[in-house]
Amino acid sequence: MAIAVVKPSSWLEKGIQLEKVSNINLFKITDELSDRMQEIVDKKTANSQTPEEEAELEAIGELVIIVTYINGMIANEARESNEPENRDIGVDRN
Repeated sequence: MAIAVVKPSSWLEKGIQLEKVSNINLFKITDELSDRMQEIVDKKTANSQTPEEEAELEAIGELVIIVTYINGMIANEARESNEPENRDIGVDRN
């Protein structure tokens, strides 16, 4: 029996959104995708998860890891650009 492979990229359009947090835009998993993930986790807990749902859960988990990593990079870059030693604080006297 062949199980369809679910790719994290299949949710790029409907599973991810931008949200402004502390003046920076971060990626967020949509409520719809989050609800679907919880539904599959609940089925897994009840031992009623299908192999297709197992593959779907793994793909959603990968997407969450990717989004978390990218958000960390964005937040780190924003923090570094706001540190005093990284700002151009020269005064133009002309």
